[in-house]
Amino acid sequence: MRVCIYEDRRVRDLEPLTLTRPVADLICGLTTLGQKQAHYFAAKTVSHLCRPVVADLIRGRDLVASVNDPTWLRAAPAILVNARWVPPSGTFSPLDSRRALIRSATPNPLADGPYLGTVKGEIAFAVLDMRWLQAVNPVTLDRCLDEWLQALPAYEVAGTLVSRLWELIELNAGQIHNDFALESRQIDAGFRPLDFSLVGPADRLLIHPSARIDPMVVADTTNGPVIIGANAVVHSFTRLEGPCAIGAGSILLGARIRAGTTIGLNCRIGGEVESSIVLGYTNKYHDGFLGHSYVGRWVNLAAATQTSDIRCDYEPVRVSLNNREIHTGITKVGAFIGDHVQTGIGVLLNCGTTIGPFARVLPTGTYAPQEIPAFHRYGPQGLKELKDRNRLLASADTMMRRRGKQLTPALAAVYRSIFGTNAVKSSNLACYTDTLTETMFDDPIMPDV
Repeated sequence: MRVCIYEDRRVRDLEPLTLTRPVADLICGLTTLGQKQAHYFAAKTVSHLCRPVVADLIRGRDLVASVNDPTWLRAAPAILVNARWVPPSGTFSPLDSRRALIRSATPNPLADGPYLGTVKGEIAFAVLDMRWLQAVNPVTLDRCLDEWLQALPAYEVAGTLVSRLWELIELNAGQIHNDFALESRQIDAGFRPLDFSLVGPADRLLIHPSARIDPMVVADTTNGPVIIGANAVVHSFTRLEGPCAIGAGSILLGARIRAGTTIGLNCRIGGEVESSIVLGYTNKYHDGFLGHSYVGRWVNLAAATQTSDIRCDYEPVRVSLNNREIHTGITKVGAFIGDHVQTGIGVLLNCGTTIGPFARVLPTGTYAPQEIPAFHRYGPQGLKELKDRNRLLASADTMMRRRGKQLTPALAAVYRSIFGTNAVKSSNLACYTDTLTETMFDDPIMPDV
């Protein structure tokens, strides 16, 4: 089945994480949104329609993928899938004449098109023949989506169209359950080393044989699975509460991992983490609380960095994003932290905080602002733009090489593209301006995206 994953105009609503990656690369549960969509449609071929700035990131990791190529789209019928869609468990079932999703004997579901699968009126996917694909390209996509909503039959389907990052956090526990059920190595569930304490059913515990588990580690699978990936290291006095997942190569140092948490590849995690997603290569090695938060890659959260995830009056949390205050409607929301962010010792982050990539947050004895733009530093004397981009990128490259990675030209181009947006984003934050001078299990469970 030919599937094209596309980004629509609401990609900005998932910042700061989508500033540096395609929407399809966001993790929820054990896998990325793109992997979930490809599995749901049993896709043999996957192409992408995305922002030009992230196109080379996809080309770099998937040499055979078609990216922003209208010729590929027009070659044959295809299913266009919204990158923000978290599909239901199971696999795709085509539509019958009664306009209900059912199992069908039709060998090719594309023959039932054209039609739309919608979630609350928004397009989750579009089954299209070549006639409807003729006008599609990265420039015309949003206009085409509007036209299809007016012209094509639409059917409500299951799944969730994510519009904000906190929705992925709310979905994460359930997605860990679903992904664990699909895990092909589930026959290995129940294995555990000596001196490992298990509370709850053994068939919800999945430890890769190459993981190193010290004595006096506790896993509680009462409410969901606990998954530990290849070459992970779990030190003594760590407690893991399911549903949770620890990515390949990650190290837990006396950590308390609460339910609904996904730790990505090669992280260093200590302290308490609750209902959060950490994409990978992030250091939170010391004590400090991280709750109901979404954290990017190459982040360093210094000792005693604390993240509030609930208001003292228990009212719904408001989030500041792109100079707008957004009412979440939910009472537990933490922080949303972009790639390469660094905090100082004892930094306090209020609930609903967003921090852009490469920001530096210094301790002030009180909460940091709820929105800190990319490439800015906030400290006792206020907010200051970090203008020496070459120095920042060189520092990022040094950090990445210490973990066997490097700053590729495609990734450097993505980072550089963010600089031009900072003046606009910080112009409405005059109360924080200052006059500082510039200073400064064999495969991993988690995908390396």
